[in-house]
Amino acid sequence: MEYGESIRNFIYSKCGDMALAEDITQDTYVTLWQKCADTDPLTVKSFLYKIAGNKVIDHFRHQKVAMNYRTNKKSLVDHLTPQFQLEEQEYKAYLDGVLSSIPEASRTVFMMSRIEKLKYAEIADRLQVSVKAVEKRMHKALIIIKNQLGRKL
Repeated sequence: MEYGESIRNFIYSKCGDMALAEDITQDTYVTLWQKCADTDPLTVKSFLYKIAGNKVIDHFRHQKVAMNYRTNKKSLVDHLTPQFQLEEQEYKAYLDGVLSSIPEASRTVFMMSRIEKLKYAEIADRLQVSVKAVEKRMHKALIIIKNQLGRKL
């Protein structure tokens, strides 16, 4: 471990945690040992620094993934309260009412656009109407939804 201390200090400068720096240093040497047959003795030092830098990056990537998982898992648990479920059911019923207040032609266009994610040209082909008719129906649906939701808020 001729370069052990300098590698550890390099890692410490990147992460700010001495225990973590020592762990990554050990992992760096393990990786070097596994790849020793492919390593040129003249470039060992630069190879160690490259491995160490990659290990630090991998560590922080893993931390980010773990943090996102914990955050998402916690937010899912928070939303499963009985109060949230009741409010969600009430809101879905309200939205169903708003959608049912839209005339059939406009509602069909709205659902095809927003739910099925079709483009206006595709909707026009399926309904055998012009793209302009699709645009007009969509506009009408959006105005009704905006007015209905404006009253609720």
